[in-house]
This record gives sequence, C-alpha cells and structure tokens, in this order.
Amino acid sequence: MKINELREKSVDELTALLDEKQVDAFRLRMAKATGQLGGTHDIKATRRTIAKIKTLINEKQRGAS
Repeated sequence: MKINELREKSVDELTALLDEKQVDAFRLRMAKATGQLGGTHDIKATRRTIAKIKTLINEKQRGAS
C-alpha cells in the first residue's frame, strides 16, 4: 500500500487497517511454519506496511495534541 493512500485515512481507519494487517501477518507466519507459504516476500511486505501504518498513527496523534 502506498504511503499517500495511507495519509488520506483517519486514525480510526488506520487502526482498523492495522488490525487487518496484523491478522494477515499472523496468517502468513503460520503458513510459513507449516510449509504452505509460496511467496515469502509477502511477510516482509506486510511487516513494512504495518510499520508504515504505525508511523502514520503516531504522527497523526502527535500532531493532534
């Protein structure tokens, strides 16, 4: 997901998206552990998206206060 798309979302929307991505990350980790994961690059991409979302949430919360 592009950073510009994420910047347009509110903190509530970002929090909901963060929950989704964390579930995806868990699913990918379990698939890797059981040997069912085809593309291991998905794990890295999901982790980076989670980091982007957390950074934006932090920026927006600090900017609001």
